[in-house]
Amino acid sequence: MSVRYRVTLTPEERDYLEDLTKRGKHSVQKITHARALLLCDTSDEKITRTVESVAVTVGVSSRTIEHLKKRFVEEGVDSALTRKPASKPPREIRFDGVFEAKLIALACTSAPEGRCRWTVRLLADKAVELHYTESISKSSVGTILKKTF
Repeated sequence: MSVRYRVTLTPEERDYLEDLTKRGKHSVQKITHARALLLCDTSDEKITRTVESVAVTVGVSSRTIEHLKKRFVEEGVDSALTRKPASKPPREIRFDGVFEAKLIALACTSAPEGRCRWTVRLLADKAVELHYTESISKSSVGTILKKTF
C-alpha cells in the first residue's frame, strides 16, 4: 500500500510537539495525537514506521492515524491536534417543561368518560386535540410520565 500522506515536521513543529507531550496539562487525545505525529515524522529518513506500528505504539486504530496524517498535511499541526467543531447543531428540544407540565396535569385529571384511567395513547391523542403539540407518540408520552414518577 502506498503512503498517501507523508508527515514531515519542521524543527519548530517537532520541538512544539515534544514540549506538548512532556510539559503542561493537556487532554489525553491531544497528547496521543502529538505522540502519533512524532512517530509518523519522516524528516529523519533513517527511521520509517508503518501506520500499523504507530497505531499499536500509541494505542489507537490505524484509521485514526491515517485521518491524523491527512489533517496535518492539509490543515496544519494545530488542526491535527484539536477536534473540529460539530458541523450539525444539536437536536432542538421538542417538548419543553411547559408541555411536560401540561401533560402531567392532564394525566392527573379524571379519566375520560367510559374509561377507568388514562392510557398513554389517550393522553397523546388528547394533547394533540388540545393543541399542546402538533404530534406526539405514545412512547414519548410514556417517557415524559416515567420521568415524573
